[in-house]
Amino acid sequence: MANNNQIIKIQDVIAPNSLEVDFTYVRINKYLYRTFFVAGYPRFVEPNWLEPLVSFEHSLLVSMFIYPTASSGTLEDLKRKIAEMEATIQTDIERGRVVDPSVAVALDDARELQEQLAKGAERFFQFGLYLTVPSIDVQELDNSSQVVESTLGSISITAHPSSLEMEDGFITTMPLGRDNLYLTHNMDTTSLATTFPFTSSELTAPEGVVYGINEHNDSLIIFDRFSQENANSVVLATSGAGKSYMVKLETLRALILGAEVIIIDPEKEYEELAKAVGGSYINFSTSSPVKLNPFDLPEVSEAGENELGRKILSLTAFLKLVLGDLTAQESAILDRALNTTYRLKGITQDPKTQTDPNIKPPLMEDLYKVLIGMEDQVSSELAIRLERFIKGSLTGIFSSYSNLKINNQFTVFTVRELPDQLRPLAMHLILDYIWTKIRGDLKKRLLVVDEAWYMMRYPDSANFLVEMVKRARKYYLGVTTISQDVEDFIGQDRGKEIVSNSAMQVLLKQAPASIETIGKVFNLSYGEKRLLLSAGVGQGIFFAGNTHVAMRVVASEEEHQLITSNPQEILARRGPV
Repeated sequence: MANNNQIIKIQDVIAPNSLEVDFTYVRINKYLYRTFFVAGYPRFVEPNWLEPLVSFEHSLLVSMFIYPTASSGTLEDLKRKIAEMEATIQTDIERGRVVDPSVAVALDDARELQEQLAKGAERFFQFGLYLTVPSIDVQELDNSSQVVESTLGSISITAHPSSLEMEDGFITTMPLGRDNLYLTHNMDTTSLATTFPFTSSELTAPEGVVYGINEHNDSLIIFDRFSQENANSVVLATSGAGKSYMVKLETLRALILGAEVIIIDPEKEYEELAKAVGGSYINFSTSSPVKLNPFDLPEVSEAGENELGRKILSLTAFLKLVLGDLTAQESAILDRALNTTYRLKGITQDPKTQTDPNIKPPLMEDLYKVLIGMEDQVSSELAIRLERFIKGSLTGIFSSYSNLKINNQFTVFTVRELPDQLRPLAMHLILDYIWTKIRGDLKKRLLVVDEAWYMMRYPDSANFLVEMVKRARKYYLGVTTISQDVEDFIGQDRGKEIVSNSAMQVLLKQAPASIETIGKVFNLSYGEKRLLLSAGVGQGIFFAGNTHVAMRVVASEEEHQLITSNPQEILARRGPV
């Protein structure tokens, strides 16, 4: 109740302060509205033909009105129109004139529609399409109106402002279900169906990580990779295209959602980010105090699983990187030596011995001694090839018991201080250790393997990475593989397997030499290949399942300071020395 004892009606509450109806617009408070009606449509339409309207960069009010029409009356009208067009064409022919092409085309369409209506395959409707453009001032309204008309014209739609009837036009586009203009056009069932649903190239989910801006319509790309059939991701681009920048941005935002992040960093790009979020940054090298034992077994085993057999297979792949190519005889001897090494420590095919906390796993030195003790030429040669990692210049890489616990939400392993030839070996060892540890502790995790092409160059390390990608979903793990050497990565079947087992893929700027390979693997159109060749830093194509959109990576100023690897910016931030 008001102070003067008068009842305040709901109309008084929601009514605007001011209303002005002009010939070309309606002003409500400080906003202007101009309504258009569609007077001409394209001859042929296809599904989602109104996408440019739905994805228009300016806000629009859109209304569609559909009125069913009785087929009997429509058939009579069509019969009369067909007779008129036939007479027009016949008259032109008799008088020696050129037949109007538009009349001939309309006649063909009318005859086809008449046949479909007679068969009952189509129904007839009256269709009205209206849209209202809101703006803050007259100049902006005029500019937006021109863009709207041009956009509609690009898909062969003719739109006119509802001059002198702006109030009725505005009401028509309000959610009231009232068509005050009633400016309709004939449309059959098939054509009408193509106006639904209103779809556009969007990847906006109610929850997930913000990956960037959709270049098609400036909407946000919000995606939860764990909602897909698997949580794996592949990022491919040339050097300097923004691969690591995008992944660092994703991991930073994933931390907020509670995911644990583990990163293999060959180039020391994640150090500043790890420090900023209070993560663990582990420099893995021959002189590092951090030790990893490749013979470690999972602390928790799944019921009935033979972890020893699986570990020996993994160790064999790892030792092929250490020892080089092996003959069939050498592989057989190595397999026998590994089984003997575990058995001497009390670890057998019995699952109870494999998870017994009182039994320590063997070391690389134990395998070396077993090979020496086998006393044959082949075993001795294998021992000699292994010796430099036990007693020689590379002592310390994997010759001690593990002393590392992954108990931080953000953990980075860097192998930058190792020579290039040892990086694949170290990355394989670290991944195997991570895989061994995380399988016993189910938790939402992201594992980032940067510069994965190091591993893809060697069949055994490539096989190990592929198997991890394939089985990651079972352990609530999302594996992100990043590579700048596209040919090494997807130029082989194992690389393509990683792509096919990754529900999310991101392609940023590509080199001309690799664009055809990329195009075949991802089935890119000519326009998409051109986009990847001309893309700027942080621009590319984002694939999620069966949907893909053009993307632009965007970070806040605070995020950018944490994740940038631009040398100029880093030096400027440090100041003069």
